[in-house]
Amino acid sequence: MTDSRIPTARLGDNGPEVGVQGLGCMGMSFAYGPVDADASRATLERALELGVTLYDTADAYGAGENEKFLSPFFKAHRDEIVIATKFALSIPPEDPTRRIIRNDAPYIRTAVEASLQRLDVDVIDLYYMHRRDPEVPIEETVGVMAELVREGKVKHLGLSEVTATELRAAQGVHPIAAVQSEWSLFSRDIEAQVVPAVRELGVALVAYSPLGRGFLTGSFADADQDLTADDFRRTQPRFTGENAAANAALLEPVRSVAKAHDATLGQIALAWVQQQAGIHGLPVVPIPGTRKPSRIEENTAATAIHLTDEELALLEPIAAKVAGDRYPDMRFTSAGRE
Repeated sequence: MTDSRIPTARLGDNGPEVGVQGLGCMGMSFAYGPVDADASRATLERALELGVTLYDTADAYGAGENEKFLSPFFKAHRDEIVIATKFALSIPPEDPTRRIIRNDAPYIRTAVEASLQRLDVDVIDLYYMHRRDPEVPIEETVGVMAELVREGKVKHLGLSEVTATELRAAQGVHPIAAVQSEWSLFSRDIEAQVVPAVRELGVALVAYSPLGRGFLTGSFADADQDLTADDFRRTQPRFTGENAAANAALLEPVRSVAKAHDATLGQIALAWVQQQAGIHGLPVVPIPGTRKPSRIEENTAATAIHLTDEELALLEPIAAKVAGDRYPDMRFTSAGRE
């Protein structure tokens, strides 16, 4: 493995320039089974060495613990990195397993102050609305976020899991640097309307779960059988029972393409996402998550893989055949609001 740095991309017309692949940090604190703090810290450092400069977290990840964990790394490399965090998923004290979507002004102002304190920074580089509450006008929510920019608490704004209509309305209030949505060989619904709107408005697309939460790497075939009891993927319809068996069979073309490139399944899945930038004509920055330095090396190497038209055609039918919803509660996606 060489130490050549990955290419860069700009988040929005006036946003920050970042490595063309970022790092999703959620799993370093919760959701994907047992954590290893030392390995995670080594992963952060190795990512930066390879040109990964966009680090993605949220106040809901571990109820703030992920932001706290990342803080020392962020402070040590403040001028080299772009910190992205999010608000909107409120956790009731009486039930820490629940998430309540809030986009109202008092909540946003409380949330940003708490994130700044946990991160121990003066300003957040990219602040996302994590999920959308349709009861609050998007213009109102983004208006409050814009005030945070004017106050110097936030540099750039992002939105996660929004529709094309919501993005256009938000852009009318304040420039949006990035839209974060799930995009992978298994999840392509955003290509119908969101991606064209992102391109039209000069926004970047930050692709979360580009590895299908690890399923596209072949690292597990059935969440109930292969993952620990505290792994949240056991609650997701795509990864258990008959759905898991049907979806595992869809990996065969990925294996075929991986063999041709002497690559892993995960590298082909990531190369596919990276290549959507040229196909759709917009900046695309996937943020695969990992807690191992070796995986960072594997993931970033995928930025150098180019899939042929024939290989893209072989992978094309996969998404339409996927069994099961992305979440057990699809309120947490933009599905049904377009």
